[in-house]
Amino acid sequence: MNNQNANTENKSKKIFILYSLIVLGFLLFLGVMLLTTLKPRDLPSLYTKESSKAIRGSIISADGFHIASTVKLYKAVVNTHYIDPKKRDLFIELFSIYSGIDAKEIKKKISKQKGVVVLSYNIEQKAAQYLKQLAYELRRLNVFVERKNPITGRTSLHGLSIIESGESREYPYGKLLTPIIGYPHKVEDDGYTYVKGVKGIEKKFENELQAKQDELSQGKRDVNGYIILNKDSFTKPEIKGLDVKLNIPIALQLRVEKMLDRMKIELEAREVIAAVMDTKSAKVITMASSNRFMPKAIQKSDYPSLNSSMIEYSFEPGSVIKTITFALLLDKGLVNPYDLVNGHNGRYKIGKKVITDEHKFDWLSAENVIVHSSNIGIAQLAQKLSGVAFNQGLLDFGFASKSTPDLVYEKAGSVPHIMQLENEIYKATCSYGYGMRANLMQLIRAYSVFNNNGRMVTPRVVESFIDHYNREIDIPKQEQPQVIKSSTAHRVKKILIKTVNEGTGVKAKTDGLEVGGKTGTAHIVEDRKYVNEYNTAFLGFANDKNNRYTIGTIVIRPKKSQFAAQTAVPVFKNIVDTLVEEGYLKPDIIK
Repeated sequence: MNNQNANTENKSKKIFILYSLIVLGFLLFLGVMLLTTLKPRDLPSLYTKESSKAIRGSIISADGFHIASTVKLYKAVVNTHYIDPKKRDLFIELFSIYSGIDAKEIKKKISKQKGVVVLSYNIEQKAAQYLKQLAYELRRLNVFVERKNPITGRTSLHGLSIIESGESREYPYGKLLTPIIGYPHKVEDDGYTYVKGVKGIEKKFENELQAKQDELSQGKRDVNGYIILNKDSFTKPEIKGLDVKLNIPIALQLRVEKMLDRMKIELEAREVIAAVMDTKSAKVITMASSNRFMPKAIQKSDYPSLNSSMIEYSFEPGSVIKTITFALLLDKGLVNPYDLVNGHNGRYKIGKKVITDEHKFDWLSAENVIVHSSNIGIAQLAQKLSGVAFNQGLLDFGFASKSTPDLVYEKAGSVPHIMQLENEIYKATCSYGYGMRANLMQLIRAYSVFNNNGRMVTPRVVESFIDHYNREIDIPKQEQPQVIKSSTAHRVKKILIKTVNEGTGVKAKTDGLEVGGKTGTAHIVEDRKYVNEYNTAFLGFANDKNNRYTIGTIVIRPKKSQFAAQTAVPVFKNIVDTLVEEGYLKPDIIK
C-alpha cells in the first residue's frame, strides 16, 4: 500500500514538474514575443519618395541652336566598409568602365580613405543613369555586405549612391554672342550648386530662366525599393525654366564676329562694335563686338570685355548727330534743303570758340551740309532751333533713355539742358554731337526713324519664351512713336543716300541696294580733357525691295585713321556684303 502511494506521489510530482515546465516555456514564449513586439526594429519603410531638381532654361538662337544650356551634375558616393573585400577589385573595375574614370584613380581614393568616399563630384546626367543601373547590379552580385553596428547592434547595408549635386551652365559655341548673353556664377543651397545670371541675357531674364518646380514622387514601395504608381501615390512633375529665344541667328552672328576681329587688327582699334536691326520688325539680327570672352573660363584680361559696349559704352557720337539736328530743323520748317549756307572757307568763330571743317567750303546747300559733314554749316543752321525745341527733339529721338528692354546695365547717356542749349556755343557743338553722350543701340534706334517713315522702333534682341510644353510665348511689341513727319523722314533718307553716293560715305555704296548713312568722328575725353584719340561711327541703312535694315558700326580708338570714312564705313560695307551673301538682302541688278 505504501509502495503504491509512493508511486502515485512520484507520478504526481513528475506531472507537476512537466506541467510547470510547459507553463514556464509558454510564459517564456509569451515574454519573448512581447519583447520582440515592443523592441524597436530596423524594418524597411513601406513608403518611399524620389525627387529630382528642375533645371535652368536655355538661351536659343533664332535658327534653333542652344547657345547656353544647363546640364545636371551628380556625385558618386560609396562607403568602403560595406564593400566585400573579395569583390573589391570587381567594384573598381566595373565603376571605372561605367564612369570613364581611370581604375587606378578609383583604387587610390578608396585605399587612401576609409568610410564614406566621394568617387567623383562631376558626373554628367547620361553617365549618372548608367551608374544608377550599376548600383543595382552591384547589389545583385553581392558586392556589398551587411555590417553590424557594435554600439546599437543593428545591421545595415550601404551600396553605391548616385546623388544630384548641382548644375553646370554649358556654352557649346564658346565666345559666340558674348558679352550679349552674359555669364553666370555659382550659388550653393543646401549642398546643391545652382547657377545665377550676372550679366547680359543671363541676368536680365533670371526670373524666366530659373527652374519653376522640382520633381517629386512618393508612395508605397515594392521589394526593390521602387515607387508603386497607383491612385495612392503622389507625383509632382518637373517644370524647368523658360527657354529664351533670340532674334539673332548663329550663322550671321559668327560671320560678323569674325569680320570684326579682323577689322580690329587691321584698324589697330581697341574695339569694334556693330549691330543690325530689321527696321520693320525691330528684330536685332546681329549685335557683335570684337572683344569677347569664354563664359566658363573668364580671365583677368577679359574683365574689360565683360561689359556690353553696344549699350554700356556711352560716348560723344560726333557728326552722326548732324542728321538728327537737320531733321529737327526740316520738320519744323526752319530750313529748306536747298538753302545756301556760308562755309566761311573752313573756319568760323562763335563767341570765343573757333569751329573748323576738314574740307573747306565757300557756300554749300543745306542738304550738302550733311552730305559733306560740315561742322560750320550745321552750327549755323542749329541757331534757328530754340533750346526747348532742340532738347525736346533729342529726347524724342530716344537719347538719354534706354534703347532696349532686353539688356541690363545700359548707360542711357545724356543731352544738354534746355538752358545750356540756349547758349549759341552749346547749341553749335551739340549740333555735331559734342556735349551729349549716347551708345550704339540708341543711335540705331534714332536712325530707324529715317528708314521707317518717321516712326522710331525699339530694338528687340529677344523674340519669345518657350515653356516646358514647347509652347512659344510671344513678348509684346513696343509702340512705334511718330518722331517726325513721314515727309521729313523721306527727305532726310534721300540726303543720307546722297551722302553714300557722293559724300563721306561713298565706301558704303553697294550696287543694287538702297544704302544711306552718315559718318561721325569725335575726340575722346579723359580726365575732363580731349585727348588725341577718336571714336568713329557710321549709322545708316541698307534696303532691297522687301527688306529694310538699320545698321550701326563704331570703331573705338582706331590708330590707323581718325576718319570714319576710313574706319567705320568699311566695317559697315562688310556687314552689308555679309547680309547679301547670307540672303538677307537681294540686290536688284540687271544683268
